[in-house]
Amino acid sequence: MTDHREPSFVPYRPPRVPIEAGLHRGRAFADHLDQRRSVRQFSPEPVPREAIELAVRAANTAPSGAHHQPWTFVAVSDPGVKHRIRLAAEAEERRFYRERDVPEWHEALAKLGTDEHKEYLDVVPWLVVVFAQKQTPAAGRLRKNYYVNESVGLACGLFIAALHTMGLATLPHTPSPMGFLASILGRPPTERPYILFPVGYPAPDCRVPDIARKPLAEALIFASVDEARQ
Repeated sequence: MTDHREPSFVPYRPPRVPIEAGLHRGRAFADHLDQRRSVRQFSPEPVPREAIELAVRAANTAPSGAHHQPWTFVAVSDPGVKHRIRLAAEAEERRFYRERDVPEWHEALAKLGTDEHKEYLDVVPWLVVVFAQKQTPAAGRLRKNYYVNESVGLACGLFIAALHTMGLATLPHTPSPMGFLASILGRPPTERPYILFPVGYPAPDCRVPDIARKPLAEALIFASVDEARQ
């Protein structure tokens, strides 16, 4: 049955920020995020549950297709469950690194020094698995969600930024295939694993690859009207 209810609107009047103050905020935010790195060496130091809650609150502000918010964040701190996830992830990664014939992908990863060993999945205090909801139960039926990948990706980006703002580190880990995560965590068939995030503080001796980010001149183009018409 189609819902023909009229849309409801409320006033939106965010405070107007003077341009110089806004640019100052923008520079500070860009500089802050430029310090963020994905890490694979974590401290076992505890991280309060509230930090995870705050990061997911930030993720929940992401725009999404039809405002369906098609994501579920599952947070795990139980050592036994984390270990099961590690063993299953390493099994998939072992097949990737040793058996799958994807030389270009292996070459691209070589500069990061990664392999099938994922000890950090045991060490880190939290694992947060994000699931994408292909469909969502609603009003006694399954409602289709739209632009699921785009929506969940936006939410994950805000989740990462929130963690960094709190001084925490993470790594978007995507062992493929990831079906074992749905099985271990008891998620319904309407959801599929999207990203596995270890969350914690970097280890005191943490090291990261010596790599640089794409310069702004390569990431941004201001297209002229004439160029857009071509």
